[in-house]
Amino acid sequence: MSTNNQAFRGNKSSLPSKPCVACGRPMTWRRRWAKTWDEVKYCSEACRRAKGSA
Repeated sequence: MSTNNQAFRGNKSSLPSKPCVACGRPMTWRRRWAKTWDEVKYCSEACRRAKGSA
């Protein structure tokens, strides 16, 4: 394991979060969203597909 993984382990409460536009559930930052975090609006594909019906 690298030192970065050991430093972060169990520290999810310090990650940024924001509510999903469609369902309102809190979304926690994910590594794959690192470059587009400001553009992320939906927590899942299901919420993205249902965006118009809400």
